[in-house]
Amino acid sequence: MKKISFRNDILPLKNELYRLALRITLNPAEAEDVVQETLIKVWNRRDRWEELESIEAFCLTICRNISLDKMRKAESQNPSLEDGHDTADTSYTSNPEEQTMQRDRIALVRQLIDHLPEKQRSCMQLRDFEGKSYKEIAQILGITEEQVKVNIFRARQQIKQQFIKTENYGL
Repeated sequence: MKKISFRNDILPLKNELYRLALRITLNPAEAEDVVQETLIKVWNRRDRWEELESIEAFCLTICRNISLDKMRKAESQNPSLEDGHDTADTSYTSNPEEQTMQRDRIALVRQLIDHLPEKQRSCMQLRDFEGKSYKEIAQILGITEEQVKVNIFRARQQIKQQFIKTENYGL
């Protein structure tokens, strides 16, 4: 087995850990705390690194668990995913009305994702935003590949239905 280095193998995962924590906690400051706690826990378990099949899956699992623990502890309302971040694609048009509509659609999709059940949100985050395989997601979340596929399918269907409903009726 490969010798695992904290600096070379684990620290580069901090951005990925942050994105996962942010998707779960929906709070940038809380996500930073989760990443810090995750890195501390991973370091404290360095004697087990050689036994691991995937250090990345190990880190992501710890990050997910800490995030969920914080969410359960806080039991707070879900604020917006990324307050103040405007990522609308304006390259296709210079029409301000179209740009505004695009920003509104992106905000709506973020809001719909924020309201998904945690497992569906996590599966969707890891697959669609992090580019993980079904096998990797199953290992990280501790579920079967079939459950991963079902969760992703249901999440996408729910977002699609709610998006169409809102776009058609403005609800």
